[in-house]
Amino acid sequence: MKNYLLQILILPLFLTVSCTYDPNPVIEHPTDSYLTGTGAFMVNEGNFRAGNGSLSFFSYDSSKIFNDIFYDINRRVLGDIPYSMTISGTYGYIVVNNSGKIEIVKVHDLASVKTIIGLISPRYISFVAADKAYISSLYSDSVAVLDAATNSIKGYIDVRHPSESIASIYTTAYIARWTGDNKIMVVNTATDLVTDSIEVGMEPESMVIDRFETLWVLCNGGWKRDHYAELVAINTMTNTIVKRFTFPSVNDSPTCLQIDGSGENLYFLLNGVRIMSVNAENLPAQEFIPAGSRNFYKLGINPENGDIFVTDVVDYQQKGYVLMYKSDGAFIRMMQADIIPGAFCFKIEDHGTTD
Repeated sequence: MKNYLLQILILPLFLTVSCTYDPNPVIEHPTDSYLTGTGAFMVNEGNFRAGNGSLSFFSYDSSKIFNDIFYDINRRVLGDIPYSMTISGTYGYIVVNNSGKIEIVKVHDLASVKTIIGLISPRYISFVAADKAYISSLYSDSVAVLDAATNSIKGYIDVRHPSESIASIYTTAYIARWTGDNKIMVVNTATDLVTDSIEVGMEPESMVIDRFETLWVLCNGGWKRDHYAELVAINTMTNTIVKRFTFPSVNDSPTCLQIDGSGENLYFLLNGVRIMSVNAENLPAQEFIPAGSRNFYKLGINPENGDIFVTDVVDYQQKGYVLMYKSDGAFIRMMQADIIPGAFCFKIEDHGTTD
């Protein structure tokens, strides 16, 4: 919702780039062979109600970005506001927010398997077991339950508020209630019943679980900026808060909490990319990678090698960029994606072929 308002209201910005990049990193009409290797999928949201969202893939084998790949392989558009993507086994699940659907594809060649329709503004899909996933919603008070064996919706969990990110450990799922709320709902994934709630900061928008099984919740304070943003750590054995960091300015609006593959370092966006150890006693005082004149929007950390990916949406109207850095912050490359490049989904191994 906030992103849609920004698309309408934000004044055009001009991209200034202080580095060089591959003059020909984009493949416009790929074959499916590049998907046999490792890389990163990027969902390009497109403009609200324009239906011009798309999917890109960065291939480590070729060091190239392949754009509009869902259309090139399936010969139909992806939809209105693709928002996130998750891989489970040999399948990829692309959540298309404003189209109210999830596109299921084969990871090895991106061929369409099934389209789940009739969802109310879905945001994220999270597998809480091998055969079950939860789907959050921007407008519904319920979380949809997916039966992964049949790829069909088998029920709903009433969390009594719109929801955003989902994190799970063992038989417990944590569901963030967003848009004007400050609670994390605790769900037993064996029974799909809400068992508890945890009060955190205003508008918890992203969550990760670290190597010590601590749940970290980034609360952005609300789009009206009438609350201070917070980073909260929760003991998943007791569901109690063990650490609480408050950002220094009410104007601070951190987003997109991520964690590296070791589960030891947290990353988020605030005037650039910031990094902090899960053992830190204070919030990071400055950016690890400053945004400068770029309009950073989404962040991803490759769990296998620690590479940092961040998107620059420029003015929310023209094609944006993906910037790639090593784990030590050294710049690697910049590549042009599509309109409003958003969330990342990492393909870290060859998923083979399926029927």
